[in-house]
Amino acid sequence: MKTSAIALGLLAAGAAATPAGPLAPRASSSSLPTVSIKGNAFFAGGKRFYIRGVDYQPGGSSANEDPIANADTCKRDVAKFKELGLNTIRVYTVDNSADHDECMQALADAGIYLALDVNNPLYSINRDKPAKSYNKVYLQSVFATIDAFQKYDNTLMFFSGNEVINSDKNSNCAPYVKATDRDMRSYINARGYRKIPVGYSAADVAENRMQMAQYMNCGPDGARSDFFAFNDYSWCDPDTFEKTDWSQKAKNFSSYSIPLFLSEYGCKENTRTFNAVSALYDTSKMTPVYSGGLVYEYTEEKDNAGFGLVTVKSDTEVTDKDDFTALKKALSNTPAPTGDGGYKTDGSPSKCPTKSSNWDVDLADDELPAMPDVSEYFKNGAGTAPGLKGGSQEAGEDTVDNAPAASGAVTTGASESGSGSASPSGSKGAAAGPLAPVSFAPMVCGLVVLVSSLFGGSLLL
Repeated sequence: MKTSAIALGLLAAGAAATPAGPLAPRASSSSLPTVSIKGNAFFAGGKRFYIRGVDYQPGGSSANEDPIANADTCKRDVAKFKELGLNTIRVYTVDNSADHDECMQALADAGIYLALDVNNPLYSINRDKPAKSYNKVYLQSVFATIDAFQKYDNTLMFFSGNEVINSDKNSNCAPYVKATDRDMRSYINARGYRKIPVGYSAADVAENRMQMAQYMNCGPDGARSDFFAFNDYSWCDPDTFEKTDWSQKAKNFSSYSIPLFLSEYGCKENTRTFNAVSALYDTSKMTPVYSGGLVYEYTEEKDNAGFGLVTVKSDTEVTDKDDFTALKKALSNTPAPTGDGGYKTDGSPSKCPTKSSNWDVDLADDELPAMPDVSEYFKNGAGTAPGLKGGSQEAGEDTVDNAPAASGAVTTGASESGSGSASPSGSKGAAAGPLAPVSFAPMVCGLVVLVSSLFGGSLLL
């Protein structure tokens, strides 16, 4: 179609009109490609991504402290992460009101991603009071953590919970974990953030391990997890793949359709040589099903003695334990596979498990606890982050109504790269974001150009 130069000038001027509302800031940690999901695997920069990492919570879980808000200790440990050859760390507790730019950049410069738990001891699902602890105050803290970390390209994933169900006696908590998982993905979509994967880290409870995995991957799309992980200490050196139950687990999960990995591993019963690493990244054994794992844990802690790879001496110094050397050797001897590792390109959602003596969930497949009224957060963001103060576990009611599993869920709006737009389009039932004010100045300028050009042109005729 031919278009006059004057008309093109007006169109260009009109196209310059931009939303006056600011986009969410992007971090400078762009030295790493963002990670996305294809089939049952993670990919980064077009290549299969295998998690090769450690769990990182200096001070232990009881300290309720943020290890990546302290840039000095973070940089101290990043150097050791590089020495180990890691590409991922998992952090269990962060202060969502703190500044993490310096540490996240240091991690990115070292080629390291962050797998982040959004909960902390003050804001989490209480397995003894799951209904009461699933509430708007809790979700505000969860969403504030997403706000704080969505801007970093090396934020790999968010965990919606860790070992909330830790026996065959408290599986009644599962619907609240799954509801939180749903709400987190909905928030990411509603805010137009990058499509950061959301999933759950489960305890390796033999009686309901498979039921939990199936449950997080069943039902409507708006209620299913992006990935599933579990903490597995069943391989104790000098075990081998064939002598442990890892071989059987790989078979059991062979048709699982979303990424699966170990969020904790590293039995301490015997001298640790980490020979599990050789199986975990073996294309003939585990990579068609698993996407790697995280060794528990980086620092030696009093409340979990015997698991640490290093002993902290000061804010600037750590001492390697024998386990550090053993893990470094194991990872060096077993590089990440080239190629796609035999991943499944597609698959079907799981069938929801039925109620049994080990699985105390009797909701319909398309039913979950109703989402609290968080439309204001979907529209405007989570607001002021509570940090590691206050708490949410007593902020709800003793009972929560149930609703269709995807009711209120926002299933579109996130992007693969993440522009950080605050006004995405959502699915049916989504809280629509406000239209950003539009500046008309460029249109006025274009009109002046058009009139002047017409008037000038008439003088030449």
